[in-house]
Amino acid sequence: MRAVICPAYGPPEIIRIEERPSPAPGPGQVRVRVGAAAVNFPDVLVIAGEYQIKVPPPFVPGSEFAGAVVEVGDEVTELAVGDRVTGTGIVGAFAEEITVPAEGLTRIPDGVDDHRAAAFGVAYRTAYHCLRSVARVGAGDRLVVLGAGGGVGLAAVQLGVQLGAEVTAVASSAEKLSAAAGYGAKHLIDHTAGDLRGALREALPEGAHAVLDPVGGRLSEPALRSLGRGGRFVAVGFASGVIPQIPLNLVLVKGIQLLGFQFQDLDRDEFGRNERELRELLTTGRVHPHISAIYPLADAATALRRVADGRAIGKILIDLTGAP
Repeated sequence: MRAVICPAYGPPEIIRIEERPSPAPGPGQVRVRVGAAAVNFPDVLVIAGEYQIKVPPPFVPGSEFAGAVVEVGDEVTELAVGDRVTGTGIVGAFAEEITVPAEGLTRIPDGVDDHRAAAFGVAYRTAYHCLRSVARVGAGDRLVVLGAGGGVGLAAVQLGVQLGAEVTAVASSAEKLSAAAGYGAKHLIDHTAGDLRGALREALPEGAHAVLDPVGGRLSEPALRSLGRGGRFVAVGFASGVIPQIPLNLVLVKGIQLLGFQFQDLDRDEFGRNERELRELLTTGRVHPHISAIYPLADAATALRRVADGRAIGKILIDLTGAP
C-alpha cells in the first residue's frame, strides 16, 4: 500500500510517499481501506514534534479517516468486511489502509459518503459537545465563535445556529467570514481589520452569553470582555500557538465561568444524547460539513501546509480512492 511517511520531525514538506506492507489486524482489530482522510491542525503539530503526545519517527501521520472494513481480526464480532466506518487516532490515517481497534470505529450512516464522514468527525463532535454540554448554548443565546473559518469554528457556527443561538463569527478574512455567513452567522468580524474589543462591543452591546475559543492568543481577552454577567468562556485549543493570559479580575467582577473541554470529562448520558443528536443532524442534512479543498495522497504536504498556514476554510481532505 502507499502511505505518507514522516521520517523525522519538521515542517509539512518533510513527509514523503512510500510503499508499505498492508498492516494485518490483530485480535480485536480491523483493517480499513481508507477512502478519505481529514487534515487537522494537530497533524501539523505531530509532524513537527510539537504535539502534547510525541510519536517517534518514522510514522504515518493522519488522525481522522473514513473507509470500508476489508479484514477483521479475531474476537471482532460487531463489524464485518464491507462495513463502512469512520475513526480517529493520533497517527496512521494518511495511508491507503489502516489497522485500528474495532471498538474505536463508528459506522457511517447510509447516504453519507466518505468525504462527508471524514470531514464531520472530530470538528463537529468537538464543537457540538462544547456547545451543548460545556457552554450549554440554547435558543436565544448570543454566541461568539473565534476562528470561525476553521474546522471547529465553522462547525460551531453551523451548530450554534441549529441550537437557536445568535452567532457572531470572528475570523481573519472576508472569505472565511463569507463562509460563516452562509451557515447563518448574524454578525461578522474580521479581527485583522481593527479593534476586536470595540467591534464586539458594537455588535453585542448587551454582552455575549458564551464564547467558544479554539484559537487563543491575542483574541481571547477581547472575547472574554465581550461576555455579559455570568457568561461562559470555553477554551477548546490554541491554534494561534499562544496560550493567553486571562485577567482574573474580569472573571471575578462579571461572574464569568472559565471552562475547558476534553471528551473524557463529559457525562456519559449527555455524551450519548449529544452523539445521537449530532448523527441526526448529519443524516437529515440539516448540517453539511464545509469542505474547501480535496487533495490526492501525493499532495499531502500541500494539504498540510494549507492547514499549517491557517488558509483552510472548514475542512481539508485527502482523497485515497484514486491512489496512487
